[in-house]
Amino acid sequence: MVLSDFHYDLPEELIAQDPLEKRSDSRLMVVNRETGEVCHKTFTDILSYLSPGDCLVLNDTRVIPARLLGVKPDTGAAVEVLLLKRIDDKRWETIVRPGKKLRPGAEVSFGDGKLTGRIEEVLPEGNRVVSFDYEGIFEEVLDELGQMPLPPYITHKLQDRNRYQTVYAKHDGSAAAPTAGLHFTKELLAEVEKKGVKIAYVTLHVGLGTFRPVKTENILEHHMHTEYCEVSADQAKIVNDAKAAGGKIVCVGTTSVRTVESMTDDEGVLQAGSRDTDIFIYPGYRFRMVDRLITNFHLPESTLLMLVSAFYDREKVLDVYRQAVEERYRFFSFGDAMLLL
Repeated sequence: MVLSDFHYDLPEELIAQDPLEKRSDSRLMVVNRETGEVCHKTFTDILSYLSPGDCLVLNDTRVIPARLLGVKPDTGAAVEVLLLKRIDDKRWETIVRPGKKLRPGAEVSFGDGKLTGRIEEVLPEGNRVVSFDYEGIFEEVLDELGQMPLPPYITHKLQDRNRYQTVYAKHDGSAAAPTAGLHFTKELLAEVEKKGVKIAYVTLHVGLGTFRPVKTENILEHHMHTEYCEVSADQAKIVNDAKAAGGKIVCVGTTSVRTVESMTDDEGVLQAGSRDTDIFIYPGYRFRMVDRLITNFHLPESTLLMLVSAFYDREKVLDVYRQAVEERYRFFSFGDAMLLL
């Protein structure tokens, strides 16, 4: 498989720049993997495709305002630091711009010195380990000085920070939102539970591994960065009990899929625990746990599109994407959704 196998043409105007006024008003393309039938619905129709005893799996990570804009104190030059993964109380793995001017020992100041950073190490693929100094609680300092790290294809300013956050976000740590979950409201989740559908929460802190572009023509040579994921014992039991009773495991988003598949053993049992995962799911992968998938429309040639292709069929997924373009669906983070049955 080569990278161009996952290319499709997307008019730029179909890239959603702003969230809809109401989360659940987004459109929903429903794809039956057995028959190939495609239906066009609204997201609230998701209830019609969930049955009592099914289990909806949500990623409850919370996006932190991980984009920091600062200056080099010695020159006044502008610097951008994107927090990717926490190493300990002081140190983070980051992406910095401009990288060439931020070598080990370089210092950066944010918010007139409320937060300072020192480059400690350059990692093999160019990321930097930065050690931060501050007074008080880091999360409070970050909340004051940081910005939401919107993807580069979103050029509009986000008016409400909470709109790049799921309504069930709980655990701080992501540099990007698990965007398939953005369509759910608290009211819709209450309706899901009322119908007798179980809800299980897992955690994957979305970092560089999910969104890093594939730069190798042979996709098997692509290296995924690790991301932290966790499943508690009580949530693993909810999933396993539903599966054992014949319910469908419906993952919301590729990050939920990657967590569940990373933590499911060879016998098809979801294990409790935590780990760093670099799982790369592409066509040919054999799914251990996931039965259905709710997902957004992803970038051409991305690992996310490869995961969706693995869950269905590469050519059929690309055909579905062509239909989505013809039907003027909204694409990417603030865009519409797809349900693969």
